[in-house]
Amino acid sequence: MRYHRDDVVARALEVLDTYGLGDLTMRRLGTELGVQPSALYHHFATKQLLLAAVADEILARGPHGPRPERWDDRVAAVCSELRDAVLAYRDGAEVVATSYSFGLGAAAPYDDLVASLAEAGLDPSLVPTAARTLLHFVLGHVTDEQTHLQAGSAGAIDGEPLPESDFVAGLGLVLDGIRLRARGDALDRSGIEKQRS
Repeated sequence: MRYHRDDVVARALEVLDTYGLGDLTMRRLGTELGVQPSALYHHFATKQLLLAAVADEILARGPHGPRPERWDDRVAAVCSELRDAVLAYRDGAEVVATSYSFGLGAAAPYDDLVASLAEAGLDPSLVPTAARTLLHFVLGHVTDEQTHLQAGSAGAIDGEPLPESDFVAGLGLVLDGIRLRARGDALDRSGIEKQRS
């Protein structure tokens, strides 16, 4: 049976969710599909390109609600949707973070954050940094949650399950810092404009 690219990505996502990133190999995926691993290279030249497609699929399957009017509410919505999307799949945060960091995919949340942050009043040179900081927070937080959950379910740690997530509080702290910096940048710009006039 000949598989299409979308079929390969869908099966790879199933393997990821069932066995984890460490066991998502071209050999295992070929076995799951009933083909030689070499047949998969017809669709993806490297495993990293396959993982990039899986990362994009994780994001595509995630929630996508209407965007609020205020820039900071939009940023919070993008971050919450990203968290929900990657939490839905085992090792989802690691797959998305790796793909984004290699520049192979998973760029949609970054692009959405940049668009929203452009309205914050930040110095434009800081907008990409703020977007990356938010991504690092979300993906790092979820990686921590997923690692703890998987280690607990495998019996690798004896600790209690994590208490209620502090994601919203942490995101609020990051956003508070961005708002504060944006106010400072706006004051600096108005002071420069007064000096020129």
